[in-house]
Amino acid sequence: MTSRAGGFTLIELVVFVSMIGIALGGVLVAYDYAARDSADPIVKKQALAIAESLLEEVQQMPFTVCDPDDPAVFDPATPCAMAEATGPEAGESRYSATTPFDNVNDYHGYDTALEAPPGIKDVTGAPIAGLRAYNARVTVGNAALPGIPAGEALLITVDVTGPYNVSARIEGYRTRHAPQL
Repeated sequence: MTSRAGGFTLIELVVFVSMIGIALGGVLVAYDYAARDSADPIVKKQALAIAESLLEEVQQMPFTVCDPDDPAVFDPATPCAMAEATGPEAGESRYSATTPFDNVNDYHGYDTALEAPPGIKDVTGAPIAGLRAYNARVTVGNAALPGIPAGEALLITVDVTGPYNVSARIEGYRTRHAPQL
């Protein structure tokens, strides 16, 4: 009786190594996608926090027919001398101490990338060191909502971009609550 030694043939070994190589390649590709797509959770969270903060700021502004600087703004019997328009009025800016944005519509077209220096700033207009790589853009436009007359609701969209091509978009609505219709 002859006994045969156990083991693997060369063909079996090549097939085994090939299968392990293919499986390992698949795992590494999946790991690469996961690592690339989850840039840095802090960056994504920061972009979303900036967007939420700016949306809240805009939503808390008045949405009136007359410009808030108009004496007739809260008097329904007096016609507006200065009707509110989309975009800031001449001389208004977000950080001005004397003529700041005073209506939701003033924020339309606001873009931190167009400011000098670009980036996110505090309420005084001073750049925030850790947020210089982020930019925010606001768009305000008419919205059609059920049960709300046309022209009485606005859609506010805030887009924020940050490092690693991270972006966040958040939208909200503002309806008019003013005696001037």
